[in-house]
Amino acid sequence: MFYKTMTYCPKCGHPLEKKFLKDEGDIPYCSQCASFRFPVFNTAISAILFNENHDKILLIKQYDMAEHILLAGYVSQGENAETTVAREIGEELGLRVKSLTFNASQYYERSNSLMINFAVTVTGNVSPNHEIDDWDWFSIEEAKRAIKDGSLAESFLLEFLKKID
Repeated sequence: MFYKTMTYCPKCGHPLEKKFLKDEGDIPYCSQCASFRFPVFNTAISAILFNENHDKILLIKQYDMAEHILLAGYVSQGENAETTVAREIGEELGLRVKSLTFNASQYYERSNSLMINFAVTVTGNVSPNHEIDDWDWFSIEEAKRAIKDGSLAESFLLEFLKKID
């Protein structure tokens, strides 16, 4: 596959051309640097937030959207995914992570991001910052109905719930 999103070399700015690389296919290539340039993408986390009794899931609304989603955020340079989960939950909701478990990961084309999803048990009182339009705790069955239909958040949630049934 030739990645159309990368047109110029990120190191020198020279136009890239496609060049066949064994076992990889057509890859962007900079003839000036004599180097293949593999695609660059973002890394982000999302989190299924459980209360301490594991009978409620916290869903949020952001960016004037009507639907509920999972908390998510980008991994900062130098951070690992687990640190990002704790930072985002603290910054956006004022909660602390009690425990977390990896759930799944998936590339999300819309934001050119690898999304890494965790199931997280949180503690504390919700104190949302300016990034959160609305939030609520839902029973597990209510969360399945409330989360944005057809979204990556929904697929992460349903995938995790299958694992614990």
